[in-house]
Amino acid sequence: MIMDKIALALATIGALNWGCVGIFRFDLVAWICGGATSVLSRVVYTLVGIAGVWCISLLFRDTEAEREH
Repeated sequence: MIMDKIALALATIGALNWGCVGIFRFDLVAWICGGATSVLSRVVYTLVGIAGVWCISLLFRDTEAEREH
């Protein structure tokens, strides 16, 4: 499903950004988008948050491979 792949990509971006914040004290999204309070940064943060919530559903889904076993 395409939404799953988009959500995983956005969640990965968020995870990498938080890794940069934790290790280097560098917010990559804010740097790229013009500051942590810019509209573009807030949109990216919001999309990453929504993607994280979407990815929770991946933990509880039955897949075709699991049904075959």
